[in-house]
Amino acid sequence: TLDGYVEVHKYRYLYFVIMLTAYILIICSNSTIVYLIWIHQNLHEPMYIFIAALLLNSVLFSTSIYPKLLIDFLSEKQMISYSACLFQAFFYYSLGSSEFFLLAAMSYDRYVSICKPLQYPTIMRKTTVYIFLVLAWLVPASQFIVPVILNANKKLCKFTFKGIICNSTIYKLQCVSSRAESVYGPIILFNVAFFPVVFILFTYSRIFIISYRSCREVRRKAAKTCLPHLLVLISFSFLSAYNTITLRVESDFPKTVSLIMTLQVILYHPLFNPIIYGLKMKEISKHLKRLFSMKS
Repeated sequence: TLDGYVEVHKYRYLYFVIMLTAYILIICSNSTIVYLIWIHQNLHEPMYIFIAALLLNSVLFSTSIYPKLLIDFLSEKQMISYSACLFQAFFYYSLGSSEFFLLAAMSYDRYVSICKPLQYPTIMRKTTVYIFLVLAWLVPASQFIVPVILNANKKLCKFTFKGIICNSTIYKLQCVSSRAESVYGPIILFNVAFFPVVFILFTYSRIFIISYRSCREVRRKAAKTCLPHLLVLISFSFLSAYNTITLRVESDFPKTVSLIMTLQVILYHPLFNPIIYGLKMKEISKHLKRLFSMKS
């Protein structure tokens, strides 16, 4: 059973409507920009393809969480099977980590575009873009599938899970904790989060150094195309760091604070991405204005 956050009370239908509205907004806002990138030929560039992949990833990430969450709001008792919880935890961490890899691919694309403009067509070919996209989803999935398989048949001694979504704390329900998993966890964290973030910071530092030494036009281009990526990176890194730290130190944070921060990850961030890219990316913003003007 799920305990603590999704309580049955008189406001559960109101919460259901709020979360359903948020889920619909997430799907519509992200899908609209993906659709615009798909149909407009001038947006078939690596930068916009990575943005489309990032927004598609947000839709998949939300879909792994919201349907079960909405069912919980309508249920008298919130329950989930152990296998389903492992399944949700796998997609939660795998798709969340894919965001770091996609942001790393976007930072490399900006680095080549600004720092090596003459070599850009040769380096960032369609084949290269497709390889980056496959790796962005395959590498995290291949790492997180290992603990899921290893824990699928473990014996449980507790049957109450505290939280609104399944995460790594599900392993605390097991009768015997695995030492190998406690070591493997930080290794995964380094591979899927720390390494991509360091790579992103390195590429952007190189961009800023070269832009500072270049003309005003180069600096303007760097600021215009890199600022949205940095805002998304800072936002997602902060939320991921909070989530990771609270799980690792096993601190008893106030229930309200934990709930708010969890909702930040599943509610705020998937809505933040399309707003940032829709408003800050000039070409996407232009097509959005045309789309809404046609409908009006």
